[in-house]
Amino acid sequence: MSEAYVAQEMIAARPRPNEVRKADWTFARLLGSLSILFWIAAGIGLIVFLITSYDQSQIDKYAPRYFDGFLTTMKLVALSVSIGAVLSLPIAFGRMSSNKIVRNLSFGYIYFFRGTPLLAQLFLFYYGFGSFRHFWQDLNLWWFFRDAWSIALLSFSLNTAAYQAEILRGAIMNVPKGQHEGAASLGLPPMVTFFKIILPQALIVALRPYGNEIILMIKGSAVVSIVTIFDLMGHTRRAFSQTLDYQTYLYAAIFYLLVVEIMRRLWDLLEHRLTRHLRR
Repeated sequence: MSEAYVAQEMIAARPRPNEVRKADWTFARLLGSLSILFWIAAGIGLIVFLITSYDQSQIDKYAPRYFDGFLTTMKLVALSVSIGAVLSLPIAFGRMSSNKIVRNLSFGYIYFFRGTPLLAQLFLFYYGFGSFRHFWQDLNLWWFFRDAWSIALLSFSLNTAAYQAEILRGAIMNVPKGQHEGAASLGLPPMVTFFKIILPQALIVALRPYGNEIILMIKGSAVVSIVTIFDLMGHTRRAFSQTLDYQTYLYAAIFYLLVVEIMRRLWDLLEHRLTRHLRR
C-alpha cells in the first residue's frame, strides 16, 4: 500500500481549526511599547542635550585628563586581574582539598572577600595598614603600605582572587570525570593531566564568568578615587570641583559605558573563536 494512498484514502480530511486571534493591544504590550518609546526619547534627549551644551574649551581642558585617568583605570584592573588569576589557583585547589583545615581556610578567605563590599576592603587596607607605620618601617615595607596605588592594587587583587577562585573551582568541577579517568588510563602524571587536559576545558567553561568579573572590576575600580588615586573617576571628581558642572559625571558615565561595551564585544569575539569546535 503506497504512502500516497494512505494519505489520501485512509486519513480522513479534517476541517481547518478556527484561527484564534489575540488581542492587538494587551496591557503588557502597551506597557512594553511605552517603555521602549520612553527610552528612545530619553536617548534622543541626551544626544540633543550633549550637542547643545557642547563646550570645546572644556573638552580641550579635561579630555586629556580623562584619557590619563582611563589609562590608570585600565592599568589597575589589568594588574589586579592578572595577580588575582595567579592567586586563584591555590585558593581553588584549597577549596577542593581533602584536608579539612586547608578547605576551611580557603572557604573563609572567599567568604570574607565575596561577602564584604570592595570599598570596605579598600578602607580596611588603606587606613588599617597605615596605622601600623612603625611596624612596617621596622620591616622596611612602609614604602609599600604608605602608597595609595599599592594598597589599591593589593585590595583589588585579593578581592578578584576570591571571585576567580570560585569561578575556576566551578569550572574544574564541571569537567566530566571521564577526562580524569582517561588521562589516568594513559599513565599521565597528575600535573600534566591538570594543565594539559582539565584546565583548558575548564577555562572554556569559565570564559563568560571571567569576562563578567573583568567588567565588574572596571566599574568597581571607581572607588579608588576616594583614596587619592586619579583614575577616570578621580579626574572626574576634580573636574567637577573646578567647574561645578554635573556634566562631568555624565561624560564619565558615557566613558565607562563605552569601555564596558567594547570589552563585552571583544569578549564575545574571543568566546566565539575559542568555542568554534563546539558548534555544529
